[in-house]
Amino acid sequence: MEQATLELTVGPVAHGGWCVARHDGRVVFVRHALPGERVRAQVTEETARFLRADAVEILEPSPDRVVPPCPFAGPGRCGGCDWQHATLEAQRELKAQVVAEQLRRLAGIERKVLVEEVPGAPGGLGWRTRVQFAATPAGELGFRRHRSHAIEVVDACLIAHPEVEAVGAEARGWKGAAGVEVIASELGDRAVVIAPRPRRTVAVPDLDVPADILVNQGKGRTDPRHGSGVLHERAGDREFRVSGSGFWQVHPGAAETLLDAVLTYAQPEPGEWALDLYCGVGLFAAALAERVGEEGAVFGLESEAAAVRDARANLRDLPQARVERGRVEEALDRFQIERADLVVVDPPRSGLGRDVVDRIAALEAARIVYVSCDPATLARDLAWLDERGYRLADLRAFDCFPQTHHVECVALLIAG
Repeated sequence: MEQATLELTVGPVAHGGWCVARHDGRVVFVRHALPGERVRAQVTEETARFLRADAVEILEPSPDRVVPPCPFAGPGRCGGCDWQHATLEAQRELKAQVVAEQLRRLAGIERKVLVEEVPGAPGGLGWRTRVQFAATPAGELGFRRHRSHAIEVVDACLIAHPEVEAVGAEARGWKGAAGVEVIASELGDRAVVIAPRPRRTVAVPDLDVPADILVNQGKGRTDPRHGSGVLHERAGDREFRVSGSGFWQVHPGAAETLLDAVLTYAQPEPGEWALDLYCGVGLFAAALAERVGEEGAVFGLESEAAAVRDARANLRDLPQARVERGRVEEALDRFQIERADLVVVDPPRSGLGRDVVDRIAALEAARIVYVSCDPATLARDLAWLDERGYRLADLRAFDCFPQTHHVECVALLIAG
């Protein structure tokens, strides 16, 4: 069935890498466009309430438009980057508008937002230190097209860190693999994590540079095939171990930047009792523990078993820090956590949710520092925290994911 083509005047940016237009009274969410442009757009999806479309011809371009640097970017191609057709300055302004709009619409908060550049991504390229490729049945690597299971096969990724590209994964065959993740750490470690297709094994090809090889067995289990699969990262003056696909910020400047922002807002004092919820491998917990000292205490919660093991190893020189495994929804009760002076949260994209917000608010901490990778769930949770007596005192936003719609925020909430 032939897809309809519409001529549209593009309106404001929307969350998710879209811009908003209207046609015959219906909202049209348009990709590959910029606010103010006149475009010819091909409809890709129709619902009862709105349309989705790709801008396939730019009739009147925005002054912020540039030629995408990647040959795989564009309508119907790789779905990984949303804003390669905009200058970096325009990308950050678009993200700022999205954060401000989500705060206003979902939390009733009017705030001017500035998205700050994060060092370590010259020209907005070469920054991603952990890249997850999808594999075709023939074993070629690429990325999913937008809202599709189809794979755009690539021979290089321009936002991948040079040390990731040095592995040469895209030039190899990975027959039997569903996906291949390539990781390059701050301190020079490399790993390749293979996700096999069901009941298939993968013959690992020779790579351009040495790398540990791991196999993702599913359900959070990753088995080393060659090497330990333990990588080493650095933030502040500390080194952190991260096992395989464990969570670490993918932008080389992000961990340091976010750590500084969290500590600036948290202002931990000697003797305080701090919680680090969704603590990962202990990035924030370590810094908090150093500042509260041995007369204070830090309690971290993390649901992933490998991350808990890593966090305990990373914090072994800090007896005032303790990390336990559990979901925040139940673990605070299980460990009988009834109060805190300070709470740091870094939840997944789904945010905290109402039950966790209520439980955290009941701790009566003076300060909550909220690290978020999704402005919509952040704004929703801020509205619920406001109902429980915590107001937004300050917020910073960081461009940890250039060329994409993603943005990282750090918010300070204070009681009263």
